[in-house]
Amino acid sequence: MKREVKSFVIIILLALSSFAAYAQHSDISFVELPDEQAVEVYVNDQLFTIFLYSDTLRKQILYPLYTASGKTITRGYPIDTQPDEKTDHPHQAGLWFTFGDVNGLDFWNNSFRISEADRCKYGTVSFLYINRIDPDYGELAVEATWKDCHGNELLHEHTTYVFDGAEAWRSIRRETILTALQDTVVLDDNKEGLLGLRVSRWLEEDVSGLYTNHLGDKGADVWGKRSHWVSLSGMKDGELVSIAIVDHPDNPNYPAWAHARGYGLFAINNLGGTAFDEMAEKARITLTKDSSISFRHTILIKDGNSITPEEIADKACPCLW
Repeated sequence: MKREVKSFVIIILLALSSFAAYAQHSDISFVELPDEQAVEVYVNDQLFTIFLYSDTLRKQILYPLYTASGKTITRGYPIDTQPDEKTDHPHQAGLWFTFGDVNGLDFWNNSFRISEADRCKYGTVSFLYINRIDPDYGELAVEATWKDCHGNELLHEHTTYVFDGAEAWRSIRRETILTALQDTVVLDDNKEGLLGLRVSRWLEEDVSGLYTNHLGDKGADVWGKRSHWVSLSGMKDGELVSIAIVDHPDNPNYPAWAHARGYGLFAINNLGGTAFDEMAEKARITLTKDSSISFRHTILIKDGNSITPEEIADKACPCLW
């Protein structure tokens, strides 16, 4: 137990040091709401998002997400359903990080709709505690554990978010470190992953949404392709809004596969492998007890114009990590 605690401390210190170089351009503030199991995140006194950690969600999420002009880019369902929304895939809420095959358990699709008879086919990401809140760097660091239906722990999760915003921009940098708590933990090829965002109705393909990747593919052609980044643009109240999810070169299996669907799922998956392409190499990751793996991603949100490749390179620069 002492060795495990020591390893977690080392991992946390390394994670914090990697984010310390990221200088903020705005005033970031946090409001803790323990009774609501939430932490509000503000940019220049304007609500940007809320970190939600209720166990009823089966994982922790950022919800809702707002642009600099106050537009909501996340679907309301299943938390606050809006009149024009679809009510499919209740596990797709806000911005989240889970995976579809961890020692055979599905952490991605778990939700209140799973029957008791099937409950043990799914895993839950259970919140432990807030590790750090630092408004000077816009940082929120949290701890969680990935466990099965019997409470057996497979993985310890340490996640650090760095929030920023200036003028028409908002951004989130997320680093997740997973440490094995079992002798062997296998994350096997699966399309259900990894970093996911369920967008508002107006960003769906049949309304105004258009996916683009760094290769120049558009729309449905983006799905299943490996790409350094994927963007989604759409019109709301006469204004163009763009979102980009950017993979990090140090991530396993870089560049990630795009799991981007016209119905509103916007995700990239570093562990897709043969689930997307039968000819691909296996993306499987095998961890032994106390060993770790990390994933870094950046989410960029821009009002008023499309996000350009040059802006993505500038604002998601790996050198800042």
